Amino acid sequence: MKIILILGARQQVVPTRMSKKFDKKINEDRRYTIDEISEATGVSWSSCQRILTVDLNMRRVAAKFVPRLLTQDRKNTRLTLCRELKNQIESDPNYLSKAITGDESWCHAYDPETKQALSQWKTPTSPRPKKARQVRSNVKTMLSQFQTSLAIISVTVQLWI
Repeated sequence: MKIILILGARQQVVPTRMSKKFDKKINEDRRYTIDEISEATGVSWSSCQRILTVDLNMRRVAAKFVPRLLTQDRKNTRLTLCRELKNQIESDPNYLSKAITGDESWCHAYDPETKQALSQWKTPTSPRPKKARQVRSNVKTMLSQFQTSLAIISVTVQLWI
């Protein structure tokens, strides 16, 4: 069986088995480039592009960057803690003025991957891929700060290698 594609004024025939071969290759690793697929299948670059975009209806998209990939359990824990804090503040208006808050932040050295390197093939019905924003390394610094509503109590910087 063959599929006839009409592009503009000309017709082109693409064998169904070739489309299945491409679909199988893409499902192995959706980050393959057209160059890699062309080399692996022995089909020209332009034919690969046409089969992927027209026959298989796929588009190349970059992963959506998100600060963290949280599990549903962690999301529920955060929600519970926020509700408890809100209830405490509503019952005691001076609650926050008595509190000592602290913040510790890790600053990591990292090599960001380009959006092009992270892009992958997807169909219109498949979800957009997600990727955490940074790849952490062994070199990091911790910045710590503790304060009340009136003054900063402590600031520290620690280097970890």
